[in-house]
Amino acid sequence: MKREKPKGRLTTADVVAMVAADPELAARQREQQRVHAERVERNTRDEAPVVRDLAANGLAVRSVRDLIRREGVPSGPPFPLGRYEEAIPVLIRWLPEVENPNVKEGIIRALSVPWAAPTALPVLVAEFRRYDQPDWVRWAIANALEVTADDSVFDDIVDLLLESRFGRSREMLAVALGNMRTPRAQDVLIRLLDDEQLAGFAVMGLGKLRAKAAAPFLGHLLQHPVGWIRDEARKALELIAGS
Repeated sequence: MKREKPKGRLTTADVVAMVAADPELAARQREQQRVHAERVERNTRDEAPVVRDLAANGLAVRSVRDLIRREGVPSGPPFPLGRYEEAIPVLIRWLPEVENPNVKEGIIRALSVPWAAPTALPVLVAEFRRYDQPDWVRWAIANALEVTADDSVFDDIVDLLLESRFGRSREMLAVALGNMRTPRAQDVLIRLLDDEQLAGFAVMGLGKLRAKAAAPFLGHLLQHPVGWIRDEARKALELIAGS
């Protein structure tokens, strides 16, 4: 007989009792724990060569994500923060080699820092273009490019933005155009205001550029049916006015 759900806020003891009293729930929980443990083991195994390579370069970390957290291993002193830059060539070398998407995403997140530019840009663009790249990993690459991109990859980013097959993975690429110095960036972003998927992100890019020529177009978006796009249009206009 299944145990009735206690009234009010559940305590840890309540949850344990409910699981123990419900064989199906207990079985599902065991299966979830097994799948999670297998995923962690696989990720650790697949990431191990990258971690060893970092260690060989004087960066002792348990995981690539430790670079993001700026932590060292518990048994030793944290590596000096300035050493993060020394990890960049290692991460760039491994990014195209790693097949595990979870490990790949960790490397991409670790490359989402200003000091990864400009050396990381070609490999990030190439990885975005890979036909077998999961959309969520592709989105992480676009996010990294929003931090690192400069005019050297302007044409690449515009080409990727115009590839509708990449869908929402392109979102942060529009914001990345806000890093550019070429006046062509604002022209592309103004065109993207008509793209239903990218309009709000194009607004963010125009705000970064303080693009005065975009002000009339942004003014129309103050009446956009989507609330967050209205908010971004307002922020962008404030940035433009402040410039």
